[in-house]
Amino acid sequence: MQGTVIVIGAGRVGTALQARSAEINVPCALVGRDRGWEALEAPQGDPVVVAVRNDDLLDVVARVPRPRRSDLVFIQNGAVREHLRENALQRATRGLIYFAVSQPGDPITPGGTSWFSGDHGLAMSRWFGAMGLAAESVDWGRFSFYELQKMCWIAAFGPLCDRHQTPVGAIVSDHRDELQALVAELAAVGRAASGVDVPLPYLVDSLCDYSKTIPDYRASTKEWRWRNGWFVDTARRRGIDIPIQRELLTAIGFADSLKGS
Repeated sequence: MQGTVIVIGAGRVGTALQARSAEINVPCALVGRDRGWEALEAPQGDPVVVAVRNDDLLDVVARVPRPRRSDLVFIQNGAVREHLRENALQRATRGLIYFAVSQPGDPITPGGTSWFSGDHGLAMSRWFGAMGLAAESVDWGRFSFYELQKMCWIAAFGPLCDRHQTPVGAIVSDHRDELQALVAELAAVGRAASGVDVPLPYLVDSLCDYSKTIPDYRASTKEWRWRNGWFVDTARRRGIDIPIQRELLTAIGFADSLKGS
């Protein structure tokens, strides 16, 4: 690809992307909390990847010059769709990233195919491809299908890894029945909220296949509002019973967060 990719967020993901891009001699400007913002003064046209925590999204966007906001690419996990829409960012490019970076400074461990949708979807898929990371640009409908899959992955494997004190590979090999029951509940909530229907056998197989590519990765329950909390709140609003999730989340110390569900 031509031009310079800009990555906002000098954490483990942003730093790993810059390092991987440098290996193939593709310019990538890394913007941290207090440095690198001058890169955004360039004319619009190249992707600006936002690799920060969900809670920091609006503060970061506020610092981006208005002409560059159409270049934003959001790669956050979790339920950010409504948040972006409520803040007039629904036309921005979105990405679902399928790789792992276990610790700050670690290299990327490739997983499955990453998915992008939006104006910079093709540019992002080409950049990832050049870095040896499988990626595709898809339409919004197909992206929504994959988005529900990724939501189910993070909301299922986080609590299960916490409960069993084991990485994702062991969940697949030793606790698949428990995983399938939990995913069935999550998918029902997601289907009610988005209208997207992913067949359960396919969904469970795809989540397990991805986990097998990063078997030593230890998921965890975090970012409550954007992950498990979204499923809990959505289930409550729509009158969907989630006994498996309640029992699991209570067992790992989230009883207070479940009040009212």
